[in-house]
Amino acid sequence: MRKTILLALAMLCLPMAGSTKGVKSTREHRDLIKQHIYGDYKQMYRQPSGIALKFPYITPGSQQYAHVLWDWDSWLSDIALRQTLTDVGTEADRQEALTYEQGCVLNYLAYTSPEDGYMPMVISASTDPDKIKPADIYVTNMHKPCLAQHAAFLVQQSGSDAEWLREGYPRLQAFIQNYHDHHRHAETGLYYWQDDLAIGVDNDPSTFFRPKRSSASIYLNCLMYKELRAMSYLGERLGKSDAASGYTAMADSLRDAVREYCWDEKDGMYYSCDLNLLPFTGQPQYIFGTQMVLHKGAPRHYPCLIQRIGCWSGFMTLWAGIATAEQARRMVRENLMDERTFCSPYGVRTLSKLEKMYNIRATNNPSNWQGPLWGISNYMVFRGLADYGLNKEARIMAEKTVALFGEDLKKEGALHEYYDPETGAPIMNKGFQNWNYLVLNMVAWLEGRSTVKEF
Repeated sequence: MRKTILLALAMLCLPMAGSTKGVKSTREHRDLIKQHIYGDYKQMYRQPSGIALKFPYITPGSQQYAHVLWDWDSWLSDIALRQTLTDVGTEADRQEALTYEQGCVLNYLAYTSPEDGYMPMVISASTDPDKIKPADIYVTNMHKPCLAQHAAFLVQQSGSDAEWLREGYPRLQAFIQNYHDHHRHAETGLYYWQDDLAIGVDNDPSTFFRPKRSSASIYLNCLMYKELRAMSYLGERLGKSDAASGYTAMADSLRDAVREYCWDEKDGMYYSCDLNLLPFTGQPQYIFGTQMVLHKGAPRHYPCLIQRIGCWSGFMTLWAGIATAEQARRMVRENLMDERTFCSPYGVRTLSKLEKMYNIRATNNPSNWQGPLWGISNYMVFRGLADYGLNKEARIMAEKTVALFGEDLKKEGALHEYYDPETGAPIMNKGFQNWNYLVLNMVAWLEGRSTVKEF
């Protein structure tokens, strides 16, 4: 009975031939995508630039980001690059790419202090190296926890050789220690953003315009869980077994905290948490002319409040491997496949359509994550579904993304940064490459070929 219900829900949300706003041949879309990316990927390569970028690196692409190294952008662009090299690259192509790939990691490590672990989130050719570090590194955000994942991915791709990272590993350790000591809520064990600056999912309402250090973002905690796993893997490859076991324990502890505090049994969904709660002081004060300890009889016994804001990043618990198998099934059945909330003809809305904050306006600084479709959110949901063996739903997500990008290439000759969920129409930033190229990894999976995936 359950299988019948799931199939019915999936078919409701799957674009059907003749009713998908101009979508025709999936084969035609795949061919367009391959032709475009195979012939364009080297446009992301950059030589050392200005006085700040000391190593070759990968840009997100498009003129807007022509000489800038971004944190999670360069990492995820590299996953797509490796798929291209797997599909059509030669050994010489792969060796050429390795310099740019490793350079992304090494550029960041060059500006990571081994004393305090601060790592910048972006470096541009015009950056002044002497001003890259803020005066107070603990009042704003730094690099997202994904650099160890990028390094671990490259180590895996090169036959487990991590020697190129040996000198930089202590800087990665300092980076993780900074997060643990200054971006972690001790009472829950969850990690939080310092503010809403450049959080990746720019205007996610769980963090956007909220008080400092108040958001235990599910997106951030999923990234950190995988980052700790990557640190353990790299430690093993470098013969640092004690460090490796320590990071494994930290990852296990974080996974348990996310399951305890971020899972909502009522909605069958993972959410971010609100940490903005006043402490119980136990100090007496005069109230109505009488000295008493306020709330003494029943002080707060919970360390956070769940934020029931329907955001796509809750599905990142599948990508990270945090959700249990039953939780994954519920999230798909009760949330992902619901056309009223997340499910659209071309992928997953970045914010539930039922949220009052939902909008799909073209905005920059911040980019809009309050409803529009992004290639990266479609990809991460797809990857999580595939990893949990939910292959039918993974296929639906992959086919929607292929249709979305195939139609854009057919009509506009280029890809865009984000899209209208209902029509698939591009919203802004024509020529955006970046993680959009991960559609190639989806195509490989759909065709049963060797598929590159992140660490």
